Amino acid sequence: MSLIMKHGAPPPVADINVTPMVDVMLVLLIIFMVITPMLTKGVSVDMVRTKNPIAMQAADKTDAVIVAVSRDGKAYLGNTQVPADQLTQKVKDMLANRVDKMVFLRADARAKYDRVVEVVDNLRAAGVDQLGLLTEQIQERRPGAPPAAGTAAAPTGQ
Repeated sequence: MSLIMKHGAPPPVADINVTPMVDVMLVLLIIFMVITPMLTKGVSVDMVRTKNPIAMQAADKTDAVIVAVSRDGKAYLGNTQVPADQLTQKVKDMLANRVDKMVFLRADARAKYDRVVEVVDNLRAAGVDQLGLLTEQIQERRPGAPPAAGTAAAPTGQ
């Protein structure tokens, strides 16, 4: 008979290996950091530039109602295009259970004035108390400096 040495199994490891979890979390963090700037609220328009805008932090809220008028005169509620005859009812439905009935308007600088006035009129018919006209601030000519967004003209009351 030969002598066989029996070695016991190593004891179980009681530590949790967090390295795979950290790897996954870092990958998710990088993905969100890359995608977040691409998530714009509403339709992209070239807003009017002003020298003395008023900062409107309420326009950056997730529940802010933003209506955009594009260069070709189309009206958008958030990201969806809305015909002029349906804009009043849709905005009225959105503002039904709100105390603050404020809407922000982002109009393209080259949009026709009569189309912007028509959208403002439809918003007033929907019961909008305050209307914030979003603009961008004029920047001094420095190469590579991005324009400041999220500023606005003073809100108008009824």
